[in-house]
Amino acid sequence: MRHSKQVENAYLGAWRRLRGTLVLVGVFSAIINLLMLTGPVYMLQVYDRVLSSGSVPTLIGLFAIVILLYGFLGLYDFLRARLLSRAALRLDAQVGEEALRFALRAGSAGGRVRVDPGAQPVRDLELVRGFMASPAITGLFDLPWMPLFLGLVFFIHPWLGWLTLAGAGVVTAAALFNQVLAQKSIHRAMGLEGAERSLIEQARNDAETLHALGMRERLVARWRGLHDAALAAGQVGSDRSEGFAAFSKSFRLLLQSALLTLGAYLALRQEITPGMIIATSIIAGRALAPVDQVIGQWRGIGRAREAHQRLREIFGHLPADKPRVNLPAPTGDLRVTALTKLAPPAGPEAGADRPRILDRVSFALSPGDGLGVVGNSAAGKSTLARLLVGVWVADAGEVRLDGATLDQWAPEALGRHIGYLPQSLHMLPGSVGENIARFDTQAKDADIIEAARIAGVHEMILGLPDGYATHMDRMTRPLSGGQIQRLGLARAIYGAPRLIVLDEPNSNLDADGDDALAEAIRTMRARGCVVVVMAHRPSAIAAVNKVLLLHQGRMAKFGDKDEVLRPAPRPVSIVAQ
Repeated sequence: MRHSKQVENAYLGAWRRLRGTLVLVGVFSAIINLLMLTGPVYMLQVYDRVLSSGSVPTLIGLFAIVILLYGFLGLYDFLRARLLSRAALRLDAQVGEEALRFALRAGSAGGRVRVDPGAQPVRDLELVRGFMASPAITGLFDLPWMPLFLGLVFFIHPWLGWLTLAGAGVVTAAALFNQVLAQKSIHRAMGLEGAERSLIEQARNDAETLHALGMRERLVARWRGLHDAALAAGQVGSDRSEGFAAFSKSFRLLLQSALLTLGAYLALRQEITPGMIIATSIIAGRALAPVDQVIGQWRGIGRAREAHQRLREIFGHLPADKPRVNLPAPTGDLRVTALTKLAPPAGPEAGADRPRILDRVSFALSPGDGLGVVGNSAAGKSTLARLLVGVWVADAGEVRLDGATLDQWAPEALGRHIGYLPQSLHMLPGSVGENIARFDTQAKDADIIEAARIAGVHEMILGLPDGYATHMDRMTRPLSGGQIQRLGLARAIYGAPRLIVLDEPNSNLDADGDDALAEAIRTMRARGCVVVVMAHRPSAIAAVNKVLLLHQGRMAKFGDKDEVLRPAPRPVSIVAQ
């Protein structure tokens, strides 16, 4: 299958748009590293020029120049840090929405493109953003300037240059070993942290059930196992990085002492001046400082690198945005032809021979029709519901609304014409009215109230502390499952969509709720909507005119409700008289 590079290119394009900023950061890094020579050059002049001449005006003049140069050093260092922090914010602004879209897409497991439900691009983007604003990246920008400082040491004396080069080789080798040894543990730690966050999120969503079943402490124990494993894996990399960082720091100090010793020996032989001894020590220390800094920040660099690679990989999984034309609003003519859905592959090596969840299901509905889909558990009802609303993509066959396949609409445009009430329902943080209106900022209060009235929850909402303005996450008394389900029904029928799919809409309803549901279905059918109801209980299909009977993913019967549900005639036996 051809995967789209559009979103991946959007991520890489965001980096390309930051190229000018990064080039400017590189220029500032060059200026900063040149200005870092202020100290050693000043020391060289003081020891070799001022002390030998005893000239106070020369000392004052040199110090004035040093003040000016260090002022520019502070300015350019500030500008470099500011550019990097602003670049991090711009990267987040350009791809943050795409990261969240992928996270929402990853929650759907029925598309043609398999995505990792544990992928957390928003978290990965946060790691990359944090790295760009951290001291670690400045160390990487300073690394290319090591040859400049090494060259200056060679210029002072070749022996000092070779000693510094040998020391740089040891430190660089330590940095490379650190990368090789720590990267695997960082990768493992980040994977375990993702599993840990996923467990916490799912446990919080199902906290009441876990408490009722006495599973809370067991989940805590399982979390502790994952948490400890993640900490242990991270600590392995941290221990190695800390060891290499300590070695690099101590070796750099030893190298400086060795350079002082060699410099003193060369000064005694009158091959260099005393000022060159101090200058060499400072320049060599500056040459090795970026390596030392990178090793000390290697864990953060490794995590950011892992996050960057994952962002490039997971963004490439989204399918291409097809060229689309703004189609007119559908009337509700629904055609389903040979609709087939296979079970997801068990693993990357799984072949194409997979069980069929749905097998060649075909039917047609006209505006105003109501279809009840009945069947035993695992008959494929929920799968059919997801395919009808475009949440999942069929492996074969098609769903057409007014003659157009669902992918001919942009998802946001199609969503305005579809109402969907899933089995597992959660209201989002926000007001009751915002949830019913699907967080449409242009929603009219009259349309929200109308949807609530049709769903039979208007009076219930008025009884809440702030009515329609009551926030779902601030209620002192939580809503019941039936109330949540009826709010979900109001959200599904908001805006009178042409296709309404209700998956077990009465699983939590009482008798009054069943009556309200049936009346809502009749009302929406009278307005020309197609209503499809997946049901176990007969009360859910009281207001439909057609029935589809599913058996093990196949269509057993389809037709008018009275004909499909009509009892089979009993066989008549004729007894010879």
